[in-house]
Amino acid sequence: MPPKPRRYGPVNWLGLWTLYQKEIRRFWNVATQTVAAPVVTTLLFLAVFSLALGGGGQAVAGVPYIQFLAPGLIVMAMTQNAFANTSSSLVIAKVQGSIVDLLMPPLSPAEQTAGLALGGLTRGLVVGAAVGIAMTPFAGVHVHHWGYVLFHAVNASLLLSLLGLLGGLWSEKFDHLAAVTNFVITPLAFLSGTFYSTQRLPEPWLTVAHLNPFFYMIDGFRYGMTGHADGWLAGGIATMLAANLALALLAHRLFASGYKLKP
Repeated sequence: MPPKPRRYGPVNWLGLWTLYQKEIRRFWNVATQTVAAPVVTTLLFLAVFSLALGGGGQAVAGVPYIQFLAPGLIVMAMTQNAFANTSSSLVIAKVQGSIVDLLMPPLSPAEQTAGLALGGLTRGLVVGAAVGIAMTPFAGVHVHHWGYVLFHAVNASLLLSLLGLLGGLWSEKFDHLAAVTNFVITPLAFLSGTFYSTQRLPEPWLTVAHLNPFFYMIDGFRYGMTGHADGWLAGGIATMLAANLALALLAHRLFASGYKLKP
């Protein structure tokens, strides 16, 4: 019998699952670099800021500094690795000329966006869980509200995974990607209240800090672990949902147009 066209239905679930698996295996095959290394780096941050700077015996808003610091460091590790996963996947494919392997299969722009973004999300969550477990003996990590912890872990990782998609689509080489990391991601992460309470900032810097979406993902996650929040929790949830929706729609639009993907 002659071959017949394969019907996938509204969603090519097999293709989406295959793309997602490819992204998972891509980072899991080098877990020493992609999972273990961030754990070591984050523990060094914890040691430097909590001990070398004299924070071990201090408290922030009634929370021991080391417990105040730990949630921010966990979120930083999650989000940086989620960003690295999606952005490097696209840039490597462009540089090596294997981007055709993403464009040729019968995957819609929505499926391409979802498969890559979920891969970055998964790496972020895996790294976050590993960092949290490693920190527990040193920082006494515990959970105050599981709902806030899970919501902000998922949405923070997704936010940076989608930003990684946009950065990877825009970048044509690793120098471009490094510029996005150094001039956009790192400043937003370090100025989001990771190492300090934004309540100590004078105006107008307090308002500026609260305009940073990275602040809300750290503040909500910190509330879930310590019960302390610097900002408006409901507003933070709405901000993260709106940001993820906007970034997902933009990434979908760029995939649909072939932005910097097709000659």
